[in-house]
Amino acid sequence: MKKTVFVTGANKGIGYEIVKQLGEAGWKVILGARSVERGEAAVSELTSRGLDVELVQIDMNDLKSIEQAAETIHKTYPDINLLINNAGMPGAFSHSFTDTQEEDLRNAFEVNFFGTFRLNQRLFPLIKDNEGTIINVSTDMASLDHMQNAEFTLNAFDYNSSKTANSAMTLSMAYEVKNSRAQVFAVTPGFTSTDLNGNAEGGKSKEAGAAIIVRYATDGKRHNGEFLDENGVYSW
Repeated sequence: MKKTVFVTGANKGIGYEIVKQLGEAGWKVILGARSVERGEAAVSELTSRGLDVELVQIDMNDLKSIEQAAETIHKTYPDINLLINNAGMPGAFSHSFTDTQEEDLRNAFEVNFFGTFRLNQRLFPLIKDNEGTIINVSTDMASLDHMQNAEFTLNAFDYNSSKTANSAMTLSMAYEVKNSRAQVFAVTPGFTSTDLNGNAEGGKSKEAGAAIIVRYATDGKRHNGEFLDENGVYSW
């Protein structure tokens, strides 16, 4: 039987490449996308390559949409093995605490934290029962340790803090499954050129960023409670 994965934010960017790479590895992939039109276009492209990909519409900023997507997963894909929470938004990507507007902070948290929280709560019991894996896609900038070293240059408080909150969620979820075969962990692909950062120069390709996440998702090792980058365990 094929393994099944649900990837959010997957009609483009790193999410699309995760779907493509897992599909090529023989997984049945549920592609989560906010836009049905763009999601259908992505599914059409991938299935034309012989990959087993289906669409589930999900808007991480809309509770009803999240509830409907979770209900579809429970009913249609009850044997799901893997959830990859890839969907996210940059907020205003403000460059200091002082410049951060409360509205931008709330918007970043609504998608990056609360949207992920709502979906995780609805699928966590199912994936735990299936002895599966949940990966919360993160960023170097979520690391409190990273924020204190000389390499820290982008003080985007709205985006960074929403992803740091996800770190606390990851650890809390991991604690609940520590005595089971299920696992929850976070992966940062590192600086990758995507729409989220305006396809900034100097970053790795979307394919390379996705490959890091796919590697940890499929390596068969126990990563529960870890924060991982391309080199291994990363500091929280």
